Amino acid sequence: MTILIKNIKQLVQVRDTSVAKVSGEEMGVLPILENAYLLLENDKIIDYGLMAVCPEATTETQVIDATGKCVLPTWCDSHTHLVYAANREQEFVDRINGLSYEEIANKGGGILNSVKKLNEIPEDVLYLESKKRLENSIKLGTGAIEIKSGYGLTTEGELKMLRVIKKLAENFPIKIKSTFLAAHAFPLEYKENHKGYIDLIIEEMLPKVAQDNLADFIDVFCETGYFSVEETKTIMNAGAKYGLIPKIHVNQFTAIGGIKACVEHQALSVDHLEIVTDEDIEALKNSSTMPVALPTCSFFIQIPYTPAREIIKAGLPLAIATDYNPGTTPSGNMNFVVATACIQMKMTPEEAINAATINGAYAMGISDEYGSITRGKKANIMITKPINSYYELPYSFGDNLIELVILNGTIIA
Repeated sequence: MTILIKNIKQLVQVRDTSVAKVSGEEMGVLPILENAYLLLENDKIIDYGLMAVCPEATTETQVIDATGKCVLPTWCDSHTHLVYAANREQEFVDRINGLSYEEIANKGGGILNSVKKLNEIPEDVLYLESKKRLENSIKLGTGAIEIKSGYGLTTEGELKMLRVIKKLAENFPIKIKSTFLAAHAFPLEYKENHKGYIDLIIEEMLPKVAQDNLADFIDVFCETGYFSVEETKTIMNAGAKYGLIPKIHVNQFTAIGGIKACVEHQALSVDHLEIVTDEDIEALKNSSTMPVALPTCSFFIQIPYTPAREIIKAGLPLAIATDYNPGTTPSGNMNFVVATACIQMKMTPEEAINAATINGAYAMGISDEYGSITRGKKANIMITKPINSYYELPYSFGDNLIELVILNGTIIA
């Protein structure tokens, strides 16, 4: 199928030469074409340019008039926990009433609350609930997404989550990458026996995950009160034996040296980074590890925001993602992530869009096919409603300005 999009007000994130990521000052550069066209054929971007040289449509070409509208590559959401059993709205109220993240966890809330519900829900119901959330994310412009396990904390629970993620990937045109996160928290029965649970992950869970090809990445919640740096290293090493690349939760509440360890283990990304030290920034320099900020998590649970300006000033890249989960970010809206990055983290719209597209794709290992308007890349694009410019996406943060989503060359929503 061929689709010709004409009269595009602004064609955004146009890169004639594909790049893996953008860093430092480059993040402030967002290439655009004014009054442009975009040609899609089957599942690929074939051509683009100014309307002055727009090709004639054939009788078999579907033509879309984008007068007054912007066209962008779809968002690349590189960090989510979209597969979960139930909401945790009571914890939302608990936080309003003054309880901290740690206090909620100590009274049976937090991750362990989701674990209990996950292990009780039938797999088919879990799939249907997760399917609704994925469909909503796609309507909001997400065209590639990473989804983690981590609410099972038992062999069967983790495998159940990963099977649901695999089924979503099989049934939806969106690009889905899967992450094994059994090291999300210690189950109550292993609270005083960390080695026992880590042994369970390494000796029982990992072989089964690998056998059924259920994950692309491995993750650990490397944080005070959760998994230590040494425990994280052990799990990263174990995952590497099965070809699972690390993407690690780190520096959400404290800085304990986790970023340096992740860089040394060639982690694809380090995610959260609400607390960042000079040593952390030095460790990230000249590495292939992508820092990932989760600004709507900071917004929702009122913790510090990732210091984007310091990271970018140091010449580093930065990606942003939703952290979609039932406890700390119950939203898969990447548009609000972009807005929050601008409003609260003082990123420019150019930096935020780069962080949510090309750098988000890099943080999933897919920037060769996703994240920019480049000939030969996947035909994953979104068309806005009529707007003044792409600046309106973060400016009008309360509005859904996405009118049409195309994935793999097919109109989805």
